[in-house]
Amino acid sequence: MKPVVQELVELLQVEQLEHNLFRGVSGDIGSPRVFGGQVLGQALMAAARTVDPSRRVHSLHAYFLRPGDKNARIVYDVDRIRDGGSFTTRRVVAIQHGQPIFNFAASFHVKEEGVSHASDMPAVPGPQGLASEWELRQSWLHKVPETLRGVLHAETAIEIRPVQPLDAFNPPPAAPRNDAWLRAADRLPDDPVLHQAMLAYSSDFGLLRPALMPHGLSFYKGNVQVVSLDHAMWFHGDFRMDDWLLYTTESPWAGGARGFSRGQIYAQNGRLVASVAQEGLMRLVRSPRERA
Repeated sequence: MKPVVQELVELLQVEQLEHNLFRGVSGDIGSPRVFGGQVLGQALMAAARTVDPSRRVHSLHAYFLRPGDKNARIVYDVDRIRDGGSFTTRRVVAIQHGQPIFNFAASFHVKEEGVSHASDMPAVPGPQGLASEWELRQSWLHKVPETLRGVLHAETAIEIRPVQPLDAFNPPPAAPRNDAWLRAADRLPDDPVLHQAMLAYSSDFGLLRPALMPHGLSFYKGNVQVVSLDHAMWFHGDFRMDDWLLYTTESPWAGGARGFSRGQIYAQNGRLVASVAQEGLMRLVRSPRERA
């Protein structure tokens, strides 16, 4: 396994401290605070450690309460709310410096048979031949502060290939939709919980981008402050994070300094495997003081 993928696998693991207490470390993807996807993935791993392996997570709902400190470990306090005949419910609070930074609830379900239907995968080009975000980043890396170049230049554990690459610094106004292929950059262990936690981690990459697109706003241009406020996710079927997945996202609404985006994730054969929704702060920045 590539070292960068092994690092992510280890990052998503949590150390059990007590019956319901777990602890995780923090990584650095170049964001000023702990990446929200990391806390999602670790909270899911902590919750799953208290659930019978025959039950898989089918939904999770989370609120980001405070910015996370990348230099401090995170404690995950799991509340075993309910163990029912078919469903198991867990609540997790992530704590740093004695304060909750994240609140999370997840539901696990035994495997059952039933009627089924799903929306069709959009007709977009496949991942073969598309440039990855890492490759595209090399052309504008010189424009970011030196303190960020090392992190942004480093090889990534999740390979993302945008279907329609965007101008990172001066994007023209565009329809609020973004499609990208993603997968782990190397083969992963056969652990379904790890694959679900890694998809939860990856689902936070660029989910709010469609909400910025109609307004020509960009994370890198510095004309908007974007912070995830909440995140919801539903798992519809089995998948592997080391196979290509299409992440199609759209934003039906933005207003009041907030933006809302939703996404669907498909296996390469067109099968819908997960759905996502997120609301985030979208505060316009007009001066360096506001950015601080």
